[in-house]
Amino acid sequence: MTTPFEKALAAIDAAHSLDPNKTTSNGVETPYELHYAQKCTSYLEKRSPDASEHLRLAIRAQHFRRWEIPRSSYPMTKPGYHAWRTFLKKRQAELVSTICVESGYDATFADRVGALIRKEDLKKDEETQVLEDVACLVFLDDQFEQFEKEHDEDKIVGILRKTWGKMTERGHELALEIRMEGRAREVVEKALSGA
Repeated sequence: MTTPFEKALAAIDAAHSLDPNKTTSNGVETPYELHYAQKCTSYLEKRSPDASEHLRLAIRAQHFRRWEIPRSSYPMTKPGYHAWRTFLKKRQAELVSTICVESGYDATFADRVGALIRKEDLKKDEETQVLEDVACLVFLDDQFEQFEKEHDEDKIVGILRKTWGKMTERGHELALEIRMEGRAREVVEKALSGA
């Protein structure tokens, strides 16, 4: 018999598989959001291998159907970025909470998954902090090198310092294990040294 966790995970991944954006890793083309979700799960295993089911589902669904609301649909300003992020978190939380209920979980469980996706009580809630660590680790591992090519060094250093400040000591330890080459490594070292 399929458990509620297995049903919810399958529904989340089925939606991720619809992402028209693709990425290629080790010669295999994958929908980007499925790739991102799998990376998140892999970092969760390193960060908190005994994570609860609600945290595992929240992390798997962190960018749920994000491609449907592109960044360009909001003004390309700092307030526009924050409005986009706020809308996405609320929408993702609602969609995934519904999946949890449809998969057999009760409303309390579904609400907890939603609260984690919205990153409620960051710094006070240990599970929300784990989710933040995982998001930062995936950014550093999977997105940073491309991001670094698209922005000037001062902006990148500022963002890296802000990212570092959101993470726990365990998150820092895992981040320092990520292999980076060339300029990406130099910029990270500059940001973390405070230079």
